[in-house]
Amino acid sequence: MSDQSTEFTRLPETDEERDDPERATREEVLDFWADRFGVPSETFEGYTFWERGAGKLWLYQGSPPSPVDIEGLGMTFLRTRQEHWKPTLEAVQRFGEHASQNVIHLDEDAARAFVAGEDQELDWDGDWGYLVVTHDLAGAAEPVGVGLYVYGELRSQVPKGRRRDV
Repeated sequence: MSDQSTEFTRLPETDEERDDPERATREEVLDFWADRFGVPSETFEGYTFWERGAGKLWLYQGSPPSPVDIEGLGMTFLRTRQEHWKPTLEAVQRFGEHASQNVIHLDEDAARAFVAGEDQELDWDGDWGYLVVTHDLAGAAEPVGVGLYVYGELRSQVPKGRRRDV
């Protein structure tokens, strides 16, 4: 018998295929990205979604057999089984360019503070919650991470080990 902390199981495609009502489905994950960030479902064609532990989702390009008992599979992608689903830094940096809503663009000073892990008061007329944070790099808006916007404040969600003074 394998240890659940290292076992990846593929998400069920739909609600009808799910045996645990708390577990996300592929359909719900695609709907989340489409509804929250405007990322078209087709963006994730060719990818499979996997859960390891309770609500820690990973994304893999391909389709190995399920379950898989390994240390890592693809990239961390989304945290579920909490009140508000949270995309990972890696997911936003990889797929945030496809986002058309709940994207906040930062100028140079605000972007520096954000990647250093600083929270900052900013005006934002969009939804509260998790946002794709972008900044101009090499002449184009590029996703740099996940921010949490509440009460007039953008809270950096850059993990401590990934923060940088630039």
